[in-house]
Amino acid sequence: MQWKNLSSKISGSQFKRLTGVKRNTFEKMCFIVRTVKQQRRKHPNRGKEPSLIVEDQLLMMLMYNREYRTYMHIAADYGISESQCWRIIDDLQNILIQSKAFSLPGKKALIKSNIQWSVV
Repeated sequence: MQWKNLSSKISGSQFKRLTGVKRNTFEKMCFIVRTVKQQRRKHPNRGKEPSLIVEDQLLMMLMYNREYRTYMHIAADYGISESQCWRIIDDLQNILIQSKAFSLPGKKALIKSNIQWSVV
């Protein structure tokens, strides 16, 4: 699944089903990752261009987190090495965690909710 194939061919609801996030959340993630990566670069006009665009890198991360696929299978889909796949996913996860723009509800919020949990 690559961004150029995915962006124009599916609807917003299918995008959410496939990736686990809404399209506008995905675009916000892309913006944050691009901004952080540009700020990190010492020489923005030097060096080799990355083999994957930011959108493909984020799709890899979401695929890993949503489907629990192995790094080997994801890397094979994108034509990169397994170690490069791990580095990309780890880096993106750290960028998004440090941005604090996305978070799950905390323990207190879950306790305050009126949801009745049952163990089967």
